[in-house]
Amino acid sequence: MCGIVGYLGNRQATDVLVDGLSKLEYRGYDSAGVAVNNGKDELEIRKYQGRLAVLAEDLEKNPIQGHLGIGHTRWATHGVPSDVNSHPHFNKEKTIAVVHNGIIENYLELREELQAEGYEFISQTDTEVAAHMISKYYNGDLLDAVYKATARFRGAYALGVICTENDKELVAVRKDSPLIVGLGEGENFIASDIPAVLKYTRKVYYLENGEYVHIVGDKVEVLNENREVVEKKVNEINWDVEAASKAGYDHFMIKEIYEQPEATRNTLERRLDANGEIKLDDINITKEQLDKINKIYIVACGTAYNAGLVGKHAVERFLKVPVVTDIASEFRYSDPFVDENTLVILASQSGETADTLSVLREAKAKGATVLSIANVVGSSIARESDYTLYTWAGPEIAVASTKAYTTQIVAFIMIALDFGLKKGTITKEEYMNYIAELKEIPDQVAEVLKCEDQIKEISKQLVDKNDIFYLGRGLDYSTAMEGALKIKEISYTHAEAFAAGELKHGTIALIEEGVPVIVLATQQRLFEKMLSNMQEVKARGANVISITEVTNKEVEKSSDSVIYIPEVDNILAGILSVIPLQLLAYYVAKERGCDIDKPRNLAKSVTVE
Repeated sequence: MCGIVGYLGNRQATDVLVDGLSKLEYRGYDSAGVAVNNGKDELEIRKYQGRLAVLAEDLEKNPIQGHLGIGHTRWATHGVPSDVNSHPHFNKEKTIAVVHNGIIENYLELREELQAEGYEFISQTDTEVAAHMISKYYNGDLLDAVYKATARFRGAYALGVICTENDKELVAVRKDSPLIVGLGEGENFIASDIPAVLKYTRKVYYLENGEYVHIVGDKVEVLNENREVVEKKVNEINWDVEAASKAGYDHFMIKEIYEQPEATRNTLERRLDANGEIKLDDINITKEQLDKINKIYIVACGTAYNAGLVGKHAVERFLKVPVVTDIASEFRYSDPFVDENTLVILASQSGETADTLSVLREAKAKGATVLSIANVVGSSIARESDYTLYTWAGPEIAVASTKAYTTQIVAFIMIALDFGLKKGTITKEEYMNYIAELKEIPDQVAEVLKCEDQIKEISKQLVDKNDIFYLGRGLDYSTAMEGALKIKEISYTHAEAFAAGELKHGTIALIEEGVPVIVLATQQRLFEKMLSNMQEVKARGANVISITEVTNKEVEKSSDSVIYIPEVDNILAGILSVIPLQLLAYYVAKERGCDIDKPRNLAKSVTVE
């Protein structure tokens, strides 16, 4: 959520800022703005509620000249979406401007203090406190003022700050909210994420918590909380802007759905050695360590949580250790039983999810081993975990996650297989058989994608429905939860997933004539029971759309439509059965005319609690 871009160099700053912000639109936002040092007594600030195009059009008609600037796309937390509440925020004289991601938790206390001293506020935001507090401490040294102001803040923040006095100085700081530095030739950048700077440079610094950036002219200095210079590693980005473009597709989401064969192949095959065995990068957990683990928690949010539900089945099946999957925002407040004999597995596409990051830090403080599954290299969760397995899914731009989900499931299964073999809870023969089946998954995903035309037709039946229900048992219930989440996210249709065995305990009261019920029936030992559940809802007038394996023709007797997937081991079925659910959500949203890649009220990277 929210996007920051800052620039100091020889180009016109607004060109770089608007271009960079356009690459961050996937993060979700409700307004956009820039502040530029134009060499005058006041910073020139333009900011508007609505899409970035509103700001871009204004700047095209009335350009701002200047080579130093900061820009922001805001997703409202404090104060309604409006021009006034948009970033950048500034002091009364407009000599200092600030852009901010995160939340300053003690802003009300600081606001009252500043108001008592005569400072006037015009917005409802917590960020305006930062602008006035930096102004309060400013005495000609911008870096010193930022240090003194941030020492007063509690909460999460990434800040970019400029002032009128020096048109060749940019200051930034990161605490619990992502920020990178782009290193160019005679120009430098700050940004919330890499796509914002890829057009200009492939060299970046990943900032750690408590690090400050001081850019003066073409010199970049990173300092810690004690104002000591930090030697940073330069990271070379090996993917290009084209990887983050639509490449001819109507939306990023459909492009990313179609990238899943390659993405799942990358997740697996980059980790197979010459013998076809799994090598989990630098995850060197030994049998002795595994023997000591008596509790495993899988913790995540949203789609990653749904992947974690599948991961629970895989870890329990192959490692024979009980697993609890929990929502990150609930887990850390439930006083979980975490100690040195606990393994905590985190999943996060962005690697910056605030709730998940908080779980990581608390788990490590209690002595637990933390293993993370992430897609973004160098992200906070990846850096702070004891071990990290990257999914290598490539950039995922659409807010609604697709390829991150399927690659996370592959990653969970690989971890479970590796640990199971080490611990001796599965045989080498079983291990190799599952790897052989995993290697077939990318081609099987490609096969399922051929059902797109059938899905388009089914979507037309659902476009005007107010309620859609998803049913499943066992692993199918986990997949049903992800299917319901997808269609809620992007088409704004009310959808719920039910454990099919719970129908008779209350939820069947919701089934009436014409209600769409999407049934997943891929788990063979539960198949006959699912047939009974299908007949229950069909008898009450439901429009039944079934997803099952190609050998299960019996479903046709109780279904209005059937989507077939290849026959596969039960533990792998969810990777295939979710593909039709992703396509269905996409085409229902498209029929409804929704903003598919940037659904309302949502953000790609949730960096506040």
